[in-house]
Amino acid sequence: MARLNTKRPEITTPRVVCDHAAMNNRLHEETSPYLLQHANNPVHWQPWDDAALAAARNGGKPILLSIGYSACHWCHVMAHESFEDAATASVMNEHFVCIKVDREERPDLDKVYQQAHQVLTRNTGGWPLTLFLEPETLTPFFGGTYFPRTPRHGLPGFTDLLLRIASVYREKRDELLTQGEKVREVLVQLQGETTAATMADEALLSAAREALGKTYDHEFGGFGDAPKFPMPMTVERVLRHWAFAQYRGSRDRDGLDMVMHTLTQMARGGIFDHLGGGFCRYATDRRWRIPHFEKMLYDNAQLIHLYASALRVGPDALLAGTLEETVHWLLREMHDDEGGFHTALDADADGTEGSFYVWRREQVRRLLTDDEYLLIETLYGLDKPANFENKWILYRTDSWRSVVHRLSMDSDHAAGLLASARRKLFVARSERVPPGRDDKVLTGWNGLAIKGLAAAATSADRVEWLEAAHRAADFLRNNVWKSGRLLATWKHGTGRHGGCLDDYAFVIDGLLALLRRDWRDEHATFLLDLVTVVLDQFEDTTDGGFYFTPHDHEAPLVRLKSTVDDAVPPGNAVLAQALTELGHLFAEPRYLDTAARTLAFARQTMEQLPAGHCAMLSALEDQTYPPQTIILRGPKAAAEDWRRTIDTGYRPWRHIYVIPYEGVHTAPAYLPRLVSAATREKVTAFVCHGLQCGSPLTSLEELQAQLE
Repeated sequence: MARLNTKRPEITTPRVVCDHAAMNNRLHEETSPYLLQHANNPVHWQPWDDAALAAARNGGKPILLSIGYSACHWCHVMAHESFEDAATASVMNEHFVCIKVDREERPDLDKVYQQAHQVLTRNTGGWPLTLFLEPETLTPFFGGTYFPRTPRHGLPGFTDLLLRIASVYREKRDELLTQGEKVREVLVQLQGETTAATMADEALLSAAREALGKTYDHEFGGFGDAPKFPMPMTVERVLRHWAFAQYRGSRDRDGLDMVMHTLTQMARGGIFDHLGGGFCRYATDRRWRIPHFEKMLYDNAQLIHLYASALRVGPDALLAGTLEETVHWLLREMHDDEGGFHTALDADADGTEGSFYVWRREQVRRLLTDDEYLLIETLYGLDKPANFENKWILYRTDSWRSVVHRLSMDSDHAAGLLASARRKLFVARSERVPPGRDDKVLTGWNGLAIKGLAAAATSADRVEWLEAAHRAADFLRNNVWKSGRLLATWKHGTGRHGGCLDDYAFVIDGLLALLRRDWRDEHATFLLDLVTVVLDQFEDTTDGGFYFTPHDHEAPLVRLKSTVDDAVPPGNAVLAQALTELGHLFAEPRYLDTAARTLAFARQTMEQLPAGHCAMLSALEDQTYPPQTIILRGPKAAAEDWRRTIDTGYRPWRHIYVIPYEGVHTAPAYLPRLVSAATREKVTAFVCHGLQCGSPLTSLEELQAQLE
């Protein structure tokens, strides 16, 4: 589908214009769209840097730390209520050094202060995150998330809160220092320690599956209650458990039903954009119907991979259409001209949450023919009461087959009506003021996108999707790989901030997925260079696992080593899984040993909370059941034909690499010992289980027989 509207509003446009000569707001020097949203606030915002921290220490003022991101609805609300208000800003400027952080640019700060907030308040965090820090130790002594300008919903008014906190800081600073030290001690304890396993691996995997079954929503799919998040790692864990049960010769009776029901309900729900494709971040209700409207790259990248994986089990028209439309959204709406992918679309448009996506019944009726409207009305519930502020969010109220049967329509004719109606509505919607786009390119999230596109290209056999993944990989190598290190973010030719663990882990994982589908030597070389940096700069060689920040990075409170699932998988889990695969592929013991030490470090927390470690458990599964690695060498076209023949079904333990002779120099280390029987004129297959490889096979029939 062609891009119909490229004139998105610049989300960097502030609502309040102030005289810069009369203030000291330094955010106009930044590249982050979120920080630039606040560049003309009357608040004297500073970026997190040495100058801002020194100003707080030298001035004896506490730090007011505000962390958010550009697509965040409640961040906008707090900004409009308080940060754009001159009177509130005056209090902030008088009593605090105010620092604004983009959580997407600085996940190192966001992660540690979200965890500190939870320790301090015993409440979950979120955005905007509002913390008050002691300037010498940088530990928080008070915090929360959103605070209203005036008291409501049980929350204090922000200005009154500021004055009380300033008073407490002046009068009880010594007590705050003691409290801050206790917060730091708890954070250190939360990092855990390496302990011996008390459960067998298979028992631990089964415990996670049992726990997930208890939180599964049998009626509407997904896990837990409202608000309901897609949780792709959790759904994938259930799918993998079902597949490995078959691999081991046992059964998981309900696992596949749980996965398919969840994906179906999400695809029918309002969390999915039925006109433009792509998923919103979460649903505010249990039925997936009312979305929180922001669209994030990381969610959609992971969901593309998940839907592509599910479709390998068997064909499903709804899931296939959802996958295709989400990839089209990604390429149409989020693709940077240089080859990378942008970060997010805002929840708000023209100052109102969700206004871009909702409809009045009369608007839809005017745009469509009678037959088109009848179908849309029945499928998307326009014949029922309005579902969002006297308007309609489009979601499917019933299955396609049921709707077509109820309307007594021919299926092909109904499909044509649906396509034409959606096309008309999409064109009409494109004339509205669209949500702003955060157009920075985040390195780690682009790694997730590369992995998702590679999986989708394999599942749907779409060459153009594969090329988009290659372009994104080339973009990262050419633009954020500088002086042997990754940068975390890039915008309009400028890279900023050193990469954290997730940046390296997600790019390594994305490149590995891409190499599985289409081996290119430059990607393999890049991947191995990244692994070298990770092992040198992030590994805890004493206790195992990887720190979130490199050894030469600032650590305001504590160096985190996260193993728990979040909106994205923890870098430790991704690396443990990738290093296991790479260790078998390249016959490299250091990779395998490092992966094993990482899993040993995570063992205690995995056993304490199995269902919260879905990504780590997938890494454990790969260690417990060594992968089946299949390497095809020979002419590329012929080898690709072999791959298509054997690359069927959902088999996460099977890793197939087509490594042609032409243009390839980074072949796996053990191949020279195996290729004596191979020739450049025909395909030769090598099948390895773990590090044990069988004899070369030169017949596709022989290969199929061995695999069966």
